[in-house]
Amino acid sequence: MSFTLTSNDITDGGVLPDAQVKALGDTSPHLKWSGAPEGVKSYAVTCYDPDAPTGSGFWHWTVANIPADVTELATGASPNAMPAGSVEGRTDYGPAAFGGAAPPPGHGPHRYVFTVFAVDVEKLDVTTDNSGAIFGFNLHFHTLAKASITATYENQG
Repeated sequence: MSFTLTSNDITDGGVLPDAQVKALGDTSPHLKWSGAPEGVKSYAVTCYDPDAPTGSGFWHWTVANIPADVTELATGASPNAMPAGSVEGRTDYGPAAFGGAAPPPGHGPHRYVFTVFAVDVEKLDVTTDNSGAIFGFNLHFHTLAKASITATYENQG
C-alpha cells in the first residue's frame, strides 16, 4: 500500500476552491491520508506555493507533531480545532495558522502543494514562531514518506 493524500475540498490537478483563497474564505481544507509506512510516530502537513514571486516561494501552512493515530484534518481545523499536541508554525503571512491563496493579480496560475509527511519521531523541535524553512529543515531529517495534492489558483484581478 502506498502513502496517499486525499481531500473532500481539493482535487489534485484542479483549481483551488474559493474556500481556500485568502480573500474568499481563508479556510484550511479537509485532508485525509492513508497507507503510512511502518515506524510512523507523528505526521506533519504543509502548504507551499513554489510560484510566489519571492525567490523562495511562500509558506501557507506548516503543522508538525500531529499524533500518529490521527489520519485526517477536518475542513476549517486551523487554527482552533487542530489535534492535541500538534504545532502550527508561522506562515509567510505571519500568523501560525492556515493562510489561503493570494497570488498577485496578473501573475498567472500558482501551484498550491499540500503535503503530508510521515515522521519518524513523535515531536519535531519546532514552535509556533518557526518559519516554513525551519519546519522543512527538520522534516528533511525525519521524513519516512510523503504524499501531496497540488491545486492551482490564479488571481486575474
